[in-house]
Amino acid sequence: MTACAIEPAAANEENGDGENGDGETSRTERVSSEDRETPRTERVITEDGERPRTEYVITEDDRTPRPACVITVDGSYAARLARDGDSWFPERWTLDGPEPYAVPLPGNQPEEPGTELQPMGDGRVLIRRFADRRHAFSLLYPTGPRTGELPLGAVECPDEGTVLRLLPPAPGGEKAYALAVGPRSSAVWLVAGGAFGPEHVAQIPGRCSGGVWLDRVGRMLALDRETDGRTKAVVVDLERGGEVSPLLQIADGSDDRLLLADPDSGLLLISSDAPSPGRSRLGWGVLGSTLPVRFPECLRVPHCTLTPFAIQPGQVLVPESCGVALRVDGPMGSWVGVWRPAARQVQHLPAPEGWLAGAGLWTEDGELLLPYATADTPCGVARWAAASGNGALAGEAGGPGGTGAGDAGPEGSEGGGGKVAGAPEPDPPEPVVARPVPLQQAPLGNLVTK
Repeated sequence: MTACAIEPAAANEENGDGENGDGETSRTERVSSEDRETPRTERVITEDGERPRTEYVITEDDRTPRPACVITVDGSYAARLARDGDSWFPERWTLDGPEPYAVPLPGNQPEEPGTELQPMGDGRVLIRRFADRRHAFSLLYPTGPRTGELPLGAVECPDEGTVLRLLPPAPGGEKAYALAVGPRSSAVWLVAGGAFGPEHVAQIPGRCSGGVWLDRVGRMLALDRETDGRTKAVVVDLERGGEVSPLLQIADGSDDRLLLADPDSGLLLISSDAPSPGRSRLGWGVLGSTLPVRFPECLRVPHCTLTPFAIQPGQVLVPESCGVALRVDGPMGSWVGVWRPAARQVQHLPAPEGWLAGAGLWTEDGELLLPYATADTPCGVARWAAASGNGALAGEAGGPGGTGAGDAGPEGSEGGGGKVAGAPEPDPPEPVVARPVPLQQAPLGNLVTK
Protein backbone atom coordinates (compact mmCIF):
# COMPACT_ATOMS: atom_id res chain seq x y z
CA MET A 1 0.00 0.00 0.00
CA THR A 2 1.29 3.45 -0.83
CA ALA A 3 2.39 5.14 2.37
CA CYS A 4 1.75 8.85 2.30
CA ALA A 5 0.70 11.28 4.98
CA ILE A 6 -0.70 14.78 4.62
CA GLU A 7 0.12 17.98 6.40
CA PRO A 8 -2.50 20.76 6.52
CA ALA A 9 -1.63 24.20 5.28
CA ALA A 10 -1.91 27.55 6.96
CA ALA A 11 -4.58 29.61 5.24
CA ASN A 12 -4.12 32.84 3.27
CA GLU A 13 -0.34 33.17 3.53
CA GLU A 14 1.82 34.81 0.90
CA ASN A 15 5.39 34.45 -0.17
CA GLY A 16 6.33 38.05 0.40
CA ASP A 17 8.45 37.55 3.54
CA GLY A 18 10.61 34.69 2.27
CA GLU A 19 8.71 31.87 3.97
CA ASN A 20 6.07 29.51 2.73
CA GLY A 21 3.37 27.83 4.72
CA ASP A 22 5.81 25.23 6.10
CA GLY A 23 8.26 27.81 7.41
CA GLU A 24 10.84 26.84 4.79
CA THR A 25 13.12 29.61 3.65
CA SER A 26 15.29 27.74 1.16
CA ARG A 27 14.65 25.20 -1.55
CA THR A 28 18.25 24.65 -2.59
CA GLU A 29 18.15 20.96 -1.57
CA ARG A 30 15.19 20.05 -3.76
CA VAL A 31 16.54 17.78 -6.42
CA SER A 32 14.93 16.07 -9.38
CA SER A 33 16.22 12.65 -8.32
CA GLU A 34 13.47 12.34 -5.73
CA ASP A 35 11.24 10.64 -8.26
CA ARG A 36 14.02 9.05 -10.29
CA GLU A 37 13.64 11.43 -13.19
CA THR A 38 16.13 10.72 -15.93
CA PRO A 39 17.57 13.79 -17.66
CA ARG A 40 17.78 13.59 -21.42
CA THR A 41 19.77 16.21 -23.28
CA GLU A 42 19.04 17.19 -26.85
CA ARG A 43 19.80 20.23 -28.97
CA VAL A 44 16.82 22.55 -29.22
CA ILE A 45 16.12 26.22 -29.79
CA THR A 46 15.68 27.92 -26.43
CA GLU A 47 15.02 31.48 -25.31
CA ASP A 48 18.69 32.39 -25.44
CA GLY A 49 19.63 30.69 -28.68
CA GLU A 50 20.60 27.18 -29.68
CA ARG A 51 21.98 25.21 -26.77
CA PRO A 52 21.43 21.86 -25.09
CA ARG A 53 18.31 21.72 -22.97
CA THR A 54 17.56 18.98 -20.48
CA GLU A 55 14.15 17.41 -20.69
CA TYR A 56 12.76 15.32 -17.87
CA VAL A 57 10.86 12.19 -18.75
CA ILE A 58 8.41 10.09 -16.79
CA THR A 59 10.36 7.01 -15.82
CA GLU A 60 7.66 4.55 -14.77
CA ASP A 61 7.96 3.05 -18.25
CA ASP A 62 10.75 5.28 -19.65
CA ARG A 63 8.49 6.20 -22.57
CA THR A 64 6.44 9.31 -22.06
CA PRO A 65 8.16 12.68 -22.56
CA ARG A 66 6.89 15.43 -20.34
CA PRO A 67 5.69 18.50 -22.28
CA ALA A 68 7.70 21.69 -21.87
CA CYS A 69 4.58 23.51 -20.68
CA VAL A 70 1.11 22.55 -19.41
CA ILE A 71 -2.12 24.01 -20.80
CA THR A 72 -5.55 24.10 -19.18
CA VAL A 73 -8.27 21.99 -20.79
CA ASP A 74 -10.08 25.08 -22.12
CA GLY A 75 -6.87 26.62 -23.43
CA SER A 76 -7.07 29.80 -21.34
CA TYR A 77 -3.77 29.50 -19.48
CA ALA A 78 -0.46 27.69 -19.64
CA ALA A 79 2.42 27.37 -17.20
CA ARG A 80 6.04 26.42 -17.57
CA LEU A 81 9.44 26.72 -15.91
CA ALA A 82 11.35 29.53 -17.61
CA ARG A 83 15.03 30.17 -17.28
CA ASP A 84 17.04 33.29 -16.50
CA GLY A 85 20.67 32.28 -16.90
CA ASP A 86 21.07 29.23 -14.67
CA SER A 87 18.00 30.02 -12.56
CA TRP A 88 14.51 28.58 -13.11
CA PHE A 89 11.27 30.33 -12.22
CA PRO A 90 7.54 29.71 -12.84
CA GLU A 91 5.87 31.56 -15.68
CA ARG A 92 2.15 31.81 -16.51
CA TRP A 93 0.93 32.36 -20.03
CA THR A 94 -2.46 33.87 -20.85
CA LEU A 95 -3.69 32.42 -24.15
CA ASP A 96 -7.33 33.51 -24.45
CA GLY A 97 -6.73 37.20 -25.15
CA PRO A 98 -6.00 39.09 -28.39
CA GLU A 99 -2.40 37.94 -28.19
CA PRO A 100 -0.55 35.69 -25.72
CA TYR A 101 1.46 37.21 -22.91
CA ALA A 102 3.55 35.85 -20.06
CA VAL A 103 3.64 36.80 -16.37
CA PRO A 104 6.73 35.71 -14.41
CA LEU A 105 6.04 34.29 -10.94
CA PRO A 106 9.46 34.06 -9.28
CA GLY A 107 9.75 33.07 -5.64
CA ASN A 108 12.41 33.94 -3.11
CA GLN A 109 14.67 31.16 -4.35
CA PRO A 110 15.20 29.70 -7.82
CA GLU A 111 13.21 26.56 -8.51
CA GLU A 112 14.73 23.16 -9.22
CA PRO A 113 14.45 21.81 -12.79
CA GLY A 114 12.17 18.96 -11.68
CA THR A 115 9.59 21.27 -10.08
CA GLU A 116 6.11 20.64 -11.49
CA LEU A 117 3.63 23.36 -12.47
CA GLN A 118 -0.01 23.30 -13.49
CA PRO A 119 -2.21 26.25 -14.48
CA MET A 120 -5.63 26.53 -12.85
CA GLY A 121 -8.79 27.85 -14.46
CA ASP A 122 -8.71 31.10 -12.47
CA GLY A 123 -5.20 32.04 -13.60
CA ARG A 124 -3.32 30.86 -10.53
CA VAL A 125 -0.52 28.34 -10.93
CA LEU A 126 -0.16 25.21 -8.83
CA ILE A 127 3.41 24.31 -7.94
CA ARG A 128 4.76 21.07 -6.48
CA ARG A 129 8.07 21.25 -4.65
CA PHE A 130 9.94 18.38 -3.03
CA ALA A 131 12.15 18.36 0.08
CA ASP A 132 12.80 15.86 2.87
CA ARG A 133 10.38 13.30 1.37
CA ARG A 134 7.58 15.87 1.42
CA HIS A 135 5.71 17.15 -1.62
CA ALA A 136 4.55 20.68 -0.81
CA PHE A 137 1.80 22.29 -2.90
CA SER A 138 1.08 26.00 -3.27
CA LEU A 139 -0.88 28.31 -5.56
CA LEU A 140 1.09 31.17 -7.10
CA TYR A 141 -0.43 34.40 -8.39
CA PRO A 142 0.84 37.88 -9.33
CA THR A 143 0.43 40.56 -6.69
CA GLY A 144 2.05 43.86 -7.57
CA PRO A 145 5.83 43.51 -7.87
CA ARG A 146 5.86 40.27 -5.91
CA THR A 147 4.52 36.75 -6.26
CA GLY A 148 1.69 35.80 -3.95
CA GLU A 149 1.78 32.25 -2.63
CA LEU A 150 -1.05 30.34 -0.97
CA PRO A 151 0.24 27.14 0.69
CA LEU A 152 -2.14 24.21 0.31
CA GLY A 153 -0.36 21.63 2.44
CA ALA A 154 1.93 18.72 1.76
CA VAL A 155 1.86 15.00 1.07
CA GLU A 156 4.60 13.07 2.83
CA CYS A 157 5.86 9.87 1.23
CA PRO A 158 8.35 8.20 3.59
CA ASP A 159 8.71 5.13 1.38
CA GLU A 160 11.73 5.57 -0.88
CA GLY A 161 9.99 3.61 -3.61
CA THR A 162 7.02 5.99 -3.84
CA VAL A 163 6.88 8.43 -6.77
CA LEU A 164 4.39 11.32 -6.76
CA ARG A 165 3.51 13.39 -9.82
CA LEU A 166 0.79 15.78 -10.89
CA LEU A 167 -1.86 14.32 -13.16
CA PRO A 168 -2.86 16.24 -16.32
CA PRO A 169 -5.15 19.25 -15.76
CA ALA A 170 -8.68 18.23 -14.81
CA PRO A 171 -11.69 19.55 -16.73
CA GLY A 172 -13.11 22.75 -15.30
CA GLY A 173 -9.79 24.00 -13.95
CA GLU A 174 -10.99 24.12 -10.33
CA LYS A 175 -9.27 20.97 -9.06
CA ALA A 176 -5.88 19.35 -9.46
CA TYR A 177 -4.85 15.78 -8.74
CA ALA A 178 -1.62 13.91 -8.14
CA LEU A 179 -0.72 10.24 -8.45
CA ALA A 180 1.49 8.57 -5.83
CA VAL A 181 2.92 5.28 -7.10
CA GLY A 182 4.20 2.85 -4.48
CA PRO A 183 5.79 -0.60 -4.78
CA ARG A 184 2.44 -2.45 -4.75
CA SER A 185 -0.32 0.15 -5.04
CA SER A 186 -1.05 3.67 -6.23
CA ALA A 187 -2.99 6.53 -4.68
CA VAL A 188 -4.85 9.45 -6.25
CA TRP A 189 -4.70 12.68 -4.25
CA LEU A 190 -6.78 15.82 -4.64
CA VAL A 191 -4.09 18.45 -4.08
CA ALA A 192 -5.96 21.64 -5.07
CA GLY A 193 -9.64 22.47 -4.87
CA GLY A 194 -10.38 20.50 -1.72
CA ALA A 195 -11.74 21.83 1.56
CA PHE A 196 -8.87 21.01 3.93
CA GLY A 197 -5.66 20.65 1.99
CA PRO A 198 -4.60 17.49 0.12
CA GLU A 199 -7.20 14.72 0.25
CA HIS A 200 -6.73 11.01 -0.45
CA VAL A 201 -9.49 10.05 -2.91
CA ALA A 202 -8.59 6.62 -4.30
CA GLN A 203 -6.31 3.64 -3.72
CA ILE A 204 -5.62 1.35 -6.68
CA PRO A 205 -3.84 -2.01 -6.41
CA GLY A 206 -0.81 -2.16 -8.70
CA ARG A 207 1.66 0.38 -10.03
CA CYS A 208 -0.05 3.04 -12.15
CA SER A 209 1.24 5.55 -14.67
CA GLY A 210 -0.19 7.88 -17.31
CA GLY A 211 -3.45 9.65 -16.55
CA VAL A 212 -6.18 10.61 -19.05
CA TRP A 213 -9.55 12.23 -18.33
CA LEU A 214 -12.50 10.56 -20.06
CA ASP A 215 -15.27 13.10 -19.35
CA ARG A 216 -15.88 16.83 -19.02
CA VAL A 217 -16.69 16.79 -15.31
CA GLY A 218 -13.46 15.34 -13.91
CA ARG A 219 -14.93 12.10 -12.61
CA MET A 220 -13.63 9.31 -14.85
CA LEU A 221 -9.83 8.97 -14.81
CA ALA A 222 -8.00 6.40 -16.92
CA LEU A 223 -4.69 5.05 -15.63
CA ASP A 224 -2.24 2.49 -16.96
CA ARG A 225 -1.96 -0.17 -14.26
CA GLU A 226 0.83 -2.73 -14.07
CA THR A 227 -0.06 -6.02 -12.39
CA ASP A 228 1.58 -9.43 -12.80
CA GLY A 229 4.06 -8.02 -15.28
CA ARG A 230 1.41 -6.68 -17.68
CA THR A 231 0.12 -3.13 -18.14
CA LYS A 232 -3.57 -2.54 -18.88
CA ALA A 233 -5.52 0.73 -18.93
CA VAL A 234 -8.26 0.90 -16.29
CA VAL A 235 -10.91 3.47 -15.35
CA VAL A 236 -11.05 4.96 -11.84
CA ASP A 237 -14.39 6.47 -10.78
CA LEU A 238 -13.45 9.26 -8.37
CA GLU A 239 -17.05 9.69 -7.19
CA ARG A 240 -17.41 6.04 -6.21
CA GLY A 241 -14.49 5.81 -3.84
CA GLY A 242 -12.00 5.01 -6.59
CA GLU A 243 -13.93 2.07 -8.05
CA VAL A 244 -11.77 0.44 -10.75
CA SER A 245 -13.03 -1.14 -13.97
CA PRO A 246 -11.15 -2.39 -17.07
CA LEU A 247 -10.85 -0.24 -20.18
CA LEU A 248 -8.40 -1.90 -22.59
CA GLN A 249 -8.37 -5.68 -23.10
CA ILE A 250 -6.78 -6.14 -26.50
CA ALA A 251 -4.98 -9.43 -25.80
CA ASP A 252 -4.19 -11.39 -22.65
CA GLY A 253 -0.44 -11.01 -22.95
CA SER A 254 -0.24 -7.49 -24.34
CA ASP A 255 0.69 -4.19 -22.68
CA ASP A 256 -2.14 -1.76 -23.47
CA ARG A 257 -1.82 1.91 -22.51
CA LEU A 258 -4.14 4.85 -23.07
CA LEU A 259 -2.26 7.92 -24.28
CA LEU A 260 -5.00 10.44 -25.05
CA ALA A 261 -8.79 10.70 -25.17
CA ASP A 262 -11.42 13.14 -26.39
CA PRO A 263 -14.68 13.13 -24.38
CA ASP A 264 -16.73 14.72 -27.20
CA SER A 265 -16.12 12.12 -29.89
CA GLY A 266 -14.87 9.28 -27.72
CA LEU A 267 -11.67 8.98 -29.76
CA LEU A 268 -8.90 7.12 -27.91
CA LEU A 269 -5.20 7.02 -28.81
CA ILE A 270 -3.63 3.79 -27.60
CA SER A 271 -0.19 2.21 -27.34
CA SER A 272 -0.08 -1.59 -27.46
CA ASP A 273 2.23 -4.41 -28.45
CA ALA A 274 -0.69 -6.71 -29.31
CA PRO A 275 -0.16 -6.59 -33.11
CA SER A 276 3.65 -6.77 -32.79
CA PRO A 277 4.68 -8.61 -29.60
CA GLY A 278 7.59 -6.87 -27.95
CA ARG A 279 7.13 -3.64 -29.94
CA SER A 280 4.57 -0.99 -29.07
CA ARG A 281 2.32 0.28 -31.84
CA LEU A 282 0.17 3.40 -31.92
CA GLY A 283 -3.51 2.70 -32.51
CA TRP A 284 -6.96 4.18 -32.08
CA GLY A 285 -10.39 3.15 -30.87
CA VAL A 286 -13.64 4.69 -29.72
CA LEU A 287 -14.79 4.87 -26.11
CA GLY A 288 -17.74 2.58 -25.50
CA SER A 289 -17.33 0.77 -28.82
CA THR A 290 -17.19 -3.00 -29.14
CA LEU A 291 -15.08 -2.71 -32.31
CA PRO A 292 -11.41 -3.62 -32.02
CA VAL A 293 -8.61 -1.11 -31.84
CA ARG A 294 -7.00 -0.33 -35.19
CA PHE A 295 -3.26 0.16 -35.74
CA PRO A 296 -2.71 2.17 -38.96
CA GLU A 297 0.51 1.46 -40.78
CA CYS A 298 0.99 5.19 -41.41
CA LEU A 299 1.56 5.71 -37.66
CA ARG A 300 4.78 3.70 -37.91
CA VAL A 301 7.55 6.13 -38.86
CA PRO A 302 10.99 4.49 -39.15
CA HIS A 303 13.47 5.49 -36.45
CA CYS A 304 10.96 7.89 -34.89
CA THR A 305 8.72 7.92 -31.82
CA LEU A 306 5.21 9.35 -32.18
CA THR A 307 3.47 10.72 -29.08
CA PRO A 308 -0.05 12.19 -29.41
CA PHE A 309 -0.52 15.38 -27.41
CA ALA A 310 -3.76 17.02 -28.61
CA ILE A 311 -7.10 15.97 -30.17
CA GLN A 312 -9.54 18.31 -31.89
CA PRO A 313 -12.64 18.64 -29.65
CA GLY A 314 -16.24 19.18 -30.62
CA GLN A 315 -16.45 16.43 -33.23
CA VAL A 316 -19.48 14.77 -31.67
CA LEU A 317 -20.24 11.29 -33.06
CA VAL A 318 -17.57 11.61 -35.79
CA PRO A 319 -14.29 10.45 -34.20
CA GLU A 320 -12.81 9.69 -37.63
CA SER A 321 -12.77 13.42 -38.45
CA CYS A 322 -10.88 14.50 -35.32
CA GLY A 323 -7.50 16.06 -35.89
CA VAL A 324 -4.73 14.49 -33.81
CA ALA A 325 -1.45 16.31 -33.14
CA LEU A 326 1.63 14.14 -32.72
CA ARG A 327 5.04 14.94 -31.33
CA VAL A 328 7.57 13.20 -33.56
CA ASP A 329 11.01 12.55 -32.05
CA GLY A 330 13.65 11.37 -34.47
CA PRO A 331 17.37 11.52 -35.18
CA MET A 332 17.03 15.10 -36.44
CA GLY A 333 15.11 16.41 -33.42
CA SER A 334 11.41 16.97 -32.76
CA TRP A 335 8.66 18.13 -35.10
CA VAL A 336 4.88 17.99 -35.42
CA GLY A 337 2.73 15.40 -37.12
CA VAL A 338 -0.98 15.81 -37.92
CA TRP A 339 -3.24 12.82 -38.55
CA ARG A 340 -6.94 12.00 -38.70
CA PRO A 341 -8.35 8.46 -38.39
CA ALA A 342 -10.13 8.92 -41.73
CA ALA A 343 -6.84 9.73 -43.46
CA ARG A 344 -4.19 7.26 -44.58
CA GLN A 345 -1.08 9.30 -43.98
CA VAL A 346 0.52 11.57 -41.42
CA GLN A 347 1.23 15.14 -42.42
CA HIS A 348 4.63 16.22 -41.10
CA LEU A 349 5.05 19.88 -40.18
CA PRO A 350 8.16 21.78 -39.13
CA ALA A 351 7.80 22.82 -35.51
CA PRO A 352 7.90 26.58 -34.95
CA GLU A 353 11.24 27.88 -33.79
CA GLY A 354 11.43 27.56 -30.02
CA TRP A 355 8.44 25.20 -29.80
CA LEU A 356 7.79 24.08 -26.23
CA ALA A 357 7.97 20.49 -27.38
CA GLY A 358 4.97 18.31 -26.68
CA ALA A 359 2.66 21.23 -25.85
CA GLY A 360 -0.27 22.31 -27.96
CA LEU A 361 -4.03 22.62 -28.24
CA TRP A 362 -6.67 22.01 -30.90
CA THR A 363 -9.66 24.33 -31.16
CA GLU A 364 -13.12 23.19 -32.23
CA ASP A 365 -12.70 25.24 -35.42
CA GLY A 366 -9.72 23.13 -36.46
CA GLU A 367 -6.81 25.37 -35.44
CA LEU A 368 -3.77 23.75 -33.89
CA LEU A 369 -2.05 26.09 -31.42
CA LEU A 370 1.64 25.51 -30.67
CA PRO A 371 3.30 27.64 -27.95
CA TYR A 372 6.88 28.72 -28.56
CA ALA A 373 9.50 30.98 -27.00
CA THR A 374 12.53 32.57 -28.64
CA ALA A 375 14.84 35.46 -27.82
CA ASP A 376 12.75 37.78 -30.00
CA THR A 377 9.36 36.33 -28.98
CA PRO A 378 9.46 35.10 -25.38
CA CYS A 379 5.74 34.25 -25.52
CA GLY A 380 4.24 33.24 -28.83
CA VAL A 381 1.68 30.87 -30.32
CA ALA A 382 1.92 29.42 -33.83
CA ARG A 383 -1.50 28.72 -35.36
CA TRP A 384 -2.03 26.01 -37.93
CA ALA A 385 -5.45 26.24 -39.58
CA ALA A 386 -7.01 23.27 -41.36
CA ALA A 387 -7.65 24.01 -45.02
CA SER A 388 -10.92 22.94 -46.57
CA GLY A 389 -11.14 19.82 -48.67
CA ASN A 390 -7.91 17.85 -48.35
CA GLY A 391 -7.05 18.33 -44.68
CA ALA A 392 -3.79 20.20 -45.30
CA LEU A 393 -2.75 22.74 -42.71
CA ALA A 394 -1.67 26.30 -43.35
CA GLY A 395 0.65 27.83 -40.78
CA GLU A 396 0.47 31.25 -39.22
CA ALA A 397 2.47 32.31 -36.19
CA GLY A 398 0.77 34.36 -33.50
CA GLY A 399 2.19 36.55 -30.78
CA PRO A 400 4.43 39.59 -30.97
CA GLY A 401 7.28 39.26 -33.42
CA GLY A 402 6.10 35.92 -34.84
CA THR A 403 6.82 34.78 -38.38
CA GLY A 404 4.64 32.56 -40.52
CA ALA A 405 5.88 29.02 -41.05
CA GLY A 406 3.93 28.50 -44.27
CA ASP A 407 2.46 25.29 -45.65
CA ALA A 408 4.35 22.09 -45.04
CA GLY A 409 3.96 18.36 -45.23
CA PRO A 410 2.45 15.98 -47.79
CA GLU A 411 -0.75 17.03 -49.50
CA GLY A 412 -3.76 15.14 -50.69
CA SER A 413 -4.31 12.91 -47.66
CA GLU A 414 -7.05 10.40 -48.26
CA GLY A 415 -10.27 10.11 -46.38
CA GLY A 416 -11.35 13.75 -46.25
CA GLY A 417 -9.63 14.32 -42.92
CA GLY A 418 -9.71 18.09 -43.22
CA LYS A 419 -13.43 18.59 -42.96
CA VAL A 420 -14.32 20.35 -39.74
CA ALA A 421 -17.70 19.83 -38.12
CA GLY A 422 -19.69 22.70 -36.68
CA ALA A 423 -19.95 23.64 -33.04
CA PRO A 424 -21.36 20.90 -30.78
CA GLU A 425 -24.77 21.14 -29.20
CA PRO A 426 -24.84 22.72 -25.74
CA ASP A 427 -24.21 20.33 -22.86
CA PRO A 428 -27.18 19.47 -20.64
CA PRO A 429 -27.32 21.39 -17.35
CA GLU A 430 -26.49 18.26 -15.35
CA PRO A 431 -24.40 15.92 -17.53
CA VAL A 432 -24.81 12.23 -16.88
CA VAL A 433 -21.52 10.36 -16.69
CA ALA A 434 -21.77 6.96 -18.30
CA ARG A 435 -19.38 4.22 -17.32
CA PRO A 436 -17.00 3.45 -20.20
CA VAL A 437 -17.46 0.12 -21.92
CA PRO A 438 -14.18 -1.81 -22.27
CA LEU A 439 -12.78 -2.22 -25.76
CA GLN A 440 -13.30 -5.95 -26.26
CA GLN A 441 -10.79 -8.57 -27.27
CA ALA A 442 -10.82 -9.37 -30.96
CA PRO A 443 -8.70 -11.30 -33.47
CA LEU A 444 -5.70 -9.29 -34.62
CA GLY A 445 -5.88 -10.38 -38.24
CA ASN A 446 -7.65 -7.23 -39.49
CA LEU A 447 -6.37 -4.73 -36.95
CA VAL A 448 -3.42 -3.40 -38.92
CA THR A 449 -4.63 -0.99 -41.59
CA LYS A 450 -2.81 1.18 -44.09
